[in-house]
Amino acid sequence: MTEIHTTTLRSSERVLAGTTVVELRGEIDLLSAQPLSARLDALTAGPCPDLVLDLRHLSFIDCAGLGVLCRARNRIAAGYGRLRLVTDDTRFLRILRHTHLSGVFEVHARLSDALARRQESATPPPARTLIPRGYAVTSAGPHAVMADVAVNAGLHDRT
Repeated sequence: MTEIHTTTLRSSERVLAGTTVVELRGEIDLLSAQPLSARLDALTAGPCPDLVLDLRHLSFIDCAGLGVLCRARNRIAAGYGRLRLVTDDTRFLRILRHTHLSGVFEVHARLSDALARRQESATPPPARTLIPRGYAVTSAGPHAVMADVAVNAGLHDRT
């Protein structure tokens, strides 16, 4: 399996109960976003991708990292697959709430819970919900995510 090693991020992959689990350690930032995005693109290229991203060992994620997660989620939803995030980090969960992404991602505190949910449901959850306008990664890049958050929060005018 392919692993990612940048100065800020390391990853490892394994298949458990038919689900690809990617464990991420370190930081998802501007430096590591592109290699991670490319790897997740490869993992989600087939039909009905089933992916768990274990984020419990992340120490940092910025808007580039959120963009990678949104891109992976959109690709997986388009392929009628399923993406689960594993984390209990209150800072990360707060970021998801403030960016209005908490309802978009299926989040579990434990890996065993994320894997058990796969066996309980024969079909993906109603996860065809699109990420709110302005939150998808476009040609403008993942920075559009945080800019839109600032606009929606009334921090500056949309011009």
